[in-house]
Amino acid sequence: MVNQQINFIMIHLIYPVRKALLITVALIFYFITLSFFNLHTSPIFSLFNTIITGIGLFLSLKAFKMRLGKDFNYYKGFIFSIYTGFLSVTFFTIFFLIFITEIQPLFLEEMLESFYVNYFTGPGIVCFVVAIMGYSTVLVTSLMLMMYVKNPITELAYK
Repeated sequence: MVNQQINFIMIHLIYPVRKALLITVALIFYFITLSFFNLHTSPIFSLFNTIITGIGLFLSLKAFKMRLGKDFNYYKGFIFSIYTGFLSVTFFTIFFLIFITEIQPLFLEEMLESFYVNYFTGPGIVCFVVAIMGYSTVLVTSLMLMMYVKNPITELAYK
């Protein structure tokens, strides 16, 4: 009984957090690498975040599917993917907020130069946009990956 509870906590709570932290580390590493070359102010490079997130979610889903074995289904995989991705986006948004307010305060001004805006845009709204873009990326990527990772219909029909 206790072993089942520990296994449930491990699979459904700790495992997604661990995978989300790995995805976040990859995103932060990419962002810091871009900042070394002064390319982090160009929004076009954020497209690669989708690829990093997609690869991270795919590898996480494959490992989750192997860990659950026959108990894996579309619903469990989708919830795992959404939970992992949303945690990763939240962690990265917190890092991004710290970066634009404490580490490099002029980043926001440099990034917004390319948009030619004449109104004040603070760190809060930029972090909100980063989070919304990340959450939508996770949602679409999770739906797309589940079509690839899910068990085939023929396999489920004979169970």
